[in-house]
Amino acid sequence: MKPIFPSRYLISLLSIVSFGVSLPTLTLAQETSVGTAVEIGAQVGESGFQTYLASLRGKAQIMGIRTETLDALAPTLSFNPRVIQLDQAQPGGSFDSPIPPFEPYRLKHVTPSLIARGRTEWLSNRGMLERIERETGVPEAIMVAIYGHETSYGTFTGDFDLLRSLATLAYEGRRRDLFEPEFLAAVKMIDSGVPRSKLVGSWAGATGYPQFLPSVYLRVAADGDGDGKADIWSSEPDALASIARYFVDAGWRKGQAWGMAVSVPATLDRASIANRTTPTRCPRVFERFSRWMTVGEWKRLGVSPASATALSDDTLTVLLEPDGPGKTGYLLTSNYQAILDYNCSNFYALSVGLLADAVGR
Repeated sequence: MKPIFPSRYLISLLSIVSFGVSLPTLTLAQETSVGTAVEIGAQVGESGFQTYLASLRGKAQIMGIRTETLDALAPTLSFNPRVIQLDQAQPGGSFDSPIPPFEPYRLKHVTPSLIARGRTEWLSNRGMLERIERETGVPEAIMVAIYGHETSYGTFTGDFDLLRSLATLAYEGRRRDLFEPEFLAAVKMIDSGVPRSKLVGSWAGATGYPQFLPSVYLRVAADGDGDGKADIWSSEPDALASIARYFVDAGWRKGQAWGMAVSVPATLDRASIANRTTPTRCPRVFERFSRWMTVGEWKRLGVSPASATALSDDTLTVLLEPDGPGKTGYLLTSNYQAILDYNCSNFYALSVGLLADAVGR
């Protein structure tokens, strides 16, 4: 899960949130600029980092974190300039910058390998996945697709010390209101019995098979194998049950698909279907949606399913054309928005849905 800061602070500092674009190679000028910033950050860190950490004791104690835990952790924490370098190396993007095409992203994230491995994962855990779906209403294939998209089925989970990363990002200060609570949540995890050695992950603070932020772990982590622990780092049942609980928390509606691919006629009057509401979060994601209409209403406008439809005519959906007119469009249900809650990127959510469909065929 790549942290997304508007709304529920979930994912993505590691990819461009709204578009799903890979980070470019830095130019020499950019490297020089980042290097200078890191040197300054390191100097500040050496002189004030421990003082900043000490200032958090009161907040930690209000959360019920024991003094012994704080005393044990303090000597293990140090400023990590590499985290600031990675943070500052993210390319900026203005609201008016062009949106890249979806198809290259889809080809990278819905690959034959990911599909085949997802099917193997699904079949080898079928009994457990069926049980979780019965209990939560979240489809087995959606759980598997998130697992595959986030960490390639547990292959790449990150190796940054989470506490150092989060403390560094909080101390650096630009988004302290976001990273400080996550640092304290990570400390709370340790105080609650999670081994410090488990807390490794992305430089931005996501951890485990589902790449949860610490606050998300505290909110939805589940014990899927019945051993009394919520181990999202080495237990697939726990990780998949936690993913399902996340989607329940995000409002997933049992028995409803996320959406479907459609063919959109060139004659469609897009002005007449425009969304007139103002998005409250992730505006560049939601502004691309049409207004809500039933599948039956879309069909009467000439919008036709690209394959056997999984949505009844009375299902409310929005139209998204990620690559513009003349290309594949998608009718999306409210469950698509639950995927956006995990990572507020249309490219991410579409690729998760398409991967789930391919795995579940």
